[in-house]
Parts: sequence; C-alpha cells; structure tokens
Amino acid sequence: MEQDVQRIIRAVNECVAALPQQQLQRVTRVGISGQMHGVVFWRRNQGCNWMKSGTGSTWEPAAVSHLVTWQDSRCSPSFLSSLPQPQSHISLATGFGCATIFWYLKNNPDFLKSYDSAGTIHDYVVAMLCDLEKPLMSVQNAASWGYFSSRSKSWNTEILRESGFPIHLLPEVGDPGDVAGRMSRGWHGIPKGAEVGLALGDFQCSVYSCLAERSDAVLNISTSAQLTVSMPWGFQPAETPDSLSSVAYFPYFDGHYLAVAASLNGGNVMAMFVDMLGQWMAELGLEVAESTLYARTIKAALAQKDTGLSICPTVFGERHVPEQLASVTGIAPSDLSLGHVTRALCRGIAQNLRSMLPAECLREAGVKRVLGRGSALSRNEVLRQEIERAFPFPVVYGEDVDAAVGAALVMLHRR
Repeated sequence: MEQDVQRIIRAVNECVAALPQQQLQRVTRVGISGQMHGVVFWRRNQGCNWMKSGTGSTWEPAAVSHLVTWQDSRCSPSFLSSLPQPQSHISLATGFGCATIFWYLKNNPDFLKSYDSAGTIHDYVVAMLCDLEKPLMSVQNAASWGYFSSRSKSWNTEILRESGFPIHLLPEVGDPGDVAGRMSRGWHGIPKGAEVGLALGDFQCSVYSCLAERSDAVLNISTSAQLTVSMPWGFQPAETPDSLSSVAYFPYFDGHYLAVAASLNGGNVMAMFVDMLGQWMAELGLEVAESTLYARTIKAALAQKDTGLSICPTVFGERHVPEQLASVTGIAPSDLSLGHVTRALCRGIAQNLRSMLPAECLREAGVKRVLGRGSALSRNEVLRQEIERAFPFPVVYGEDVDAAVGAALVMLHRR
C-alpha cells in the first residue's frame, strides 16, 4: 500500500546500469511507464541528489515521500461518497491520486504542507531526469488520478478549489508521446540532452507493445486479468462515470480510447486454489511442493474435458460489484474430482471476463481475433482451452505483453 521510493529508484538505477554501455551511449530518446493511480510527493528542486558513478551519473531520492500505491485502501466507500462528484468519465476509487490527496487534506493536512509537487512514481522519475521546475503528466496518468476531464484535457479545478483541494500540487498535463524535456545530465551512459517522453500508463504501453491491428482484442491474464479493445476514431466516453459498468475507457494514443474489462480475478485465483490445496495437505500431514501441485491440477483437468460444476471465481470481488464474492453451484457427486474442480475454476475465470466484455460488444468494435498474453495463460493449457471456448474468435498466443517495450516503441514511432 505504501512503498519506499529509495528502493524503487535504486532498482531503476541498477536496471539501467546493467544495460550494455555501447547501446546506452546511442540512446536519443527515453520512454517511461509505470503503475497509474498512485501518488508520490516531493519538494521542487530538492527531490533528488545526483552523484558520480562508474558509468556516468546516478541519483537518489531526497525530499520525497513514500509512494502511496493504487492498492491503497485508506479511502473507504463512505469517505469517497463524501467527496465532490468529479466531472470525469472514470469513477473515483481508493488508490487514485486525487482521492489520496483528499484523504491527507482531511486527516493529516500537515503532511501536505511539507511538499509542493506531486505525481505518479514515473512522473517523479521524469521530473528528476529533466530537472523540471513543475511536474508534467500525460493524459493517461491524469485520467487515472480522478477529477480530470479527458475531453477538455483539464483538471476539475473549480470543483476542487471549492473543496479546499491543494490544486498547486496538480501537474501540468500533455498528450501521450509528447516530450517532457531533455536529460539534464548523463545517466549511466545515456547522453545529456536525450529526449524524455511524458510518463505513460503501464497498461496502455503493454497494449501498445503487442497490438498489431485495431481489429485485435488483447487478453492479458497474469495476476489479474484484462480484456481490451481499441475504440473507433472519434469515440468519446460519457462525461459522467457509471460505477456499475464493468467496462472502463482509458485514454490511449492519438485521441483513441481503450475499452477495458479489468478483472481483479485472474491467475491469482488459480494461485489461491493451489495454495489452499497445499494447506489442506499440510494439515493432513503431507508436504507437496507448490509447483508439483500446480502441474498435477492442470494434468487432472486436461483429462476431464467437461464438468457440470459451475464456479464464480470472484474471490477478490470486482470494482463494479465489490460485494460479489466467489461461489460454487451445480455440486453433484459425479463432479467432485480434482479435474472437475480445476476445469470449472478455469472456465469460471474465462466466463467472468466474457460477462464483463461480451462477444457481442467485441463484434461491434470490429474484433476479428484475440491476442492471448500473460503468465497465467502461458502456463495453463486448461485456461487456454476455456478462453477459446468462451470467445467465438481465433485466439493467438504470443510473447508476454511488456510495458517497457511499449514505452520504447511510443518514443521510437514519435515523429
């Protein structure tokens, strides 16, 4: 829920320093992406300290807070309902940057007095690399913070000001793919003066890394699961959010939007099931490695081609129906084997995604095939079978989606 920015930046420095020096010296543009929604605070001109290193310059955070991540749960439903209604197509949720700032304003206002800048963790990185006087933010990140109109590309300043919100903390906003500035110093061999793009959303960059045609839908199942399709040119979401809708619309690139069914239940459900089996066996006095359990549950389900068992897998709830937890129906003596249960669980994950973004909606958007990506799909043949059963389109599997690759491609394709 809160993370140490010192450790995050140390990891970033280590990763960049590990890249081939000869290649780093040829870099002319840098693309950066990261997790949206979260917020970090810092003091202008004091956010980091630069130091000499063996491969040029490196930096470490200075006057900066912890990162409050998108998973933060301090903003309860009652707290959120007490806030002014945003003029935005995206519903406000806990973990959103503006919601977290409101929480500090009402519960710990002295904390905010220590800082004069705020952004996502990747906005912070861009500000430090370019020595920006005021942080810049892409439309993608701004929409994920709440209280931002994607149509006018502006913050809801009047709504926020009337509530006493510290609007001086809000970054200036630009289009995804725009250049935020140039490297103020050489960085691990990357030359001073290299262009740095506005920080981008990791989800949008992940899609960009693999979306070959606009008629493709992208299905990514790793810890959670997302099914997305690019909306036609000119599409604009409604100006007011629909908290009951299972589909959200994320700003993409060049004025396009992504329709996204973002499920909280993906590979984490299967992992929880395997962990439960391991705990049961341990209580019975047997120790079996998790990898062995996983492989044997998949093998059992492959031998069981069908089942009458029905599992709703929403053990973690869903954003549009947080009260809907998991359930099992159709329990019969003939459907209680490990193969039956595993098959039903994988089918439930697939059908839950289909219910959030039905095949009819995909057809209307012009979808002709589904690109299947993610670690949970790559290691689970049963889940692949159930995805192919759930969606009436060819499903093509390939390399995992990669936000870093997407961010690099955005800057590579920029004119």
